[in-house]
Amino acid sequence: MTIMGLTLASDALVKVGIVLSIIVATGIGMRAVGKIVRRSMSVAGGVVPATSMLVNIARGAILVIGALAILSVFDISITPLLTALGVGGLAVSLALQDTLGNLFAGLQIIATKQIRPGDYLVLESGHEGTVIDIAWRTTTLRTTVDNLVIVPNAVLGQAIVTNYKLPAEAVAVINQFGVSYGVDLDQVERVTLEVAEQVLDETGYQSDAHPPVFRFQAFADSQITCAAILYVPSFGEQFALRSVFIRTLYQRFAAEGIHFPFPTRTVHVVQE
Repeated sequence: MTIMGLTLASDALVKVGIVLSIIVATGIGMRAVGKIVRRSMSVAGGVVPATSMLVNIARGAILVIGALAILSVFDISITPLLTALGVGGLAVSLALQDTLGNLFAGLQIIATKQIRPGDYLVLESGHEGTVIDIAWRTTTLRTTVDNLVIVPNAVLGQAIVTNYKLPAEAVAVINQFGVSYGVDLDQVERVTLEVAEQVLDETGYQSDAHPPVFRFQAFADSQITCAAILYVPSFGEQFALRSVFIRTLYQRFAAEGIHFPFPTRTVHVVQE
């Protein structure tokens, strides 16, 4: 058979058609598998976190299967190829120790399910943010001011990390303040809890499972230290709640005659 001036045997033409079909099927399969993996991980309800690393591994597996299928069409033995890849892979692995370390650290992070996309993390280095994605080399965090923090997986795997979404997503917001000595402590507790209930109702964070809590903490130099604990659904929502609580509590204490003390010190002068 002659095509564009080239004479091709019928079996060669068949092989070319099969190769083209494999290439098209591989491309479609990679795209479909990526969507299936993301959808299945989402339906699983967090059993396995949906990350780009797992999607890329699934796509890579389809690509390898397609390549092996093409080699089989041309009756090419893959044994010498695997031997060459084994020797070359050893040299490559030595040259890419850091990259492979990040890859396996990322797989470990995903497998333990202690860090997942959507979790809010605070690292021992002081960096913090919401996990956007766990890729093959790095984990990306989005900060509250909408910046990105890129953390190598190997560093994240060895760091001390506080996950504010595990084991429960609700976050306790601790608001500390002091009241003057001589005030009615029962009145302080009652007014503070009323303000806490009011603020939770206004912000829509009221929850029967997590009612506000008030505690006296210590006798300080010039005040009695108190704490009001309110709960919000997630870490990022605590800042707006704290702002509203402080403003409302300040206004309510002023109306009730409860004073926030200034630092004071009593000096005794001894005359000889």
